[in-house]
Amino acid sequence: MTDEPELPENPVTVVREFFAAMELGSVDEALDLLDPDIVWKNTGLPTVRGKQRVGGLLRGLNRPQLGFAADMHHIAADGDIVLTDRTDFLRAGPVTIGFWVTGTFELRDGRIVLWDDHFSMGNVLRGTVVGAAKAVLRR
Repeated sequence: MTDEPELPENPVTVVREFFAAMELGSVDEALDLLDPDIVWKNTGLPTVRGKQRVGGLLRGLNRPQLGFAADMHHIAADGDIVLTDRTDFLRAGPVTIGFWVTGTFELRDGRIVLWDDHFSMGNVLRGTVVGAAKAVLRR
């Protein structure tokens, strides 16, 4: 019997597990999938570097009045690079904002080292208007 090192999971599985943890609000579980030197980029926003800073932001969003979900339309990998095509949903109280996102994830040794999301600010604005209108009409 030999002790073989545990092989990292398939990169697509890691990214799917990351999103599942985020949707459940399991920030610690999501952070376990990130490399200590993670770089998180979002269109038009400052780049966040390091697991501690990313964790601080994710924990700040983990409140009862806030929520996150993602509808994964497509996900594909080429080696340790994973591409996603999805709709993200951010909830703030009664308002849910849905917007289209493409993401690039780079993994090293089974952990995410780059999380680079691209989206249109116009699409986010549209999602905000639609979400606010739906919240008002539900009242």
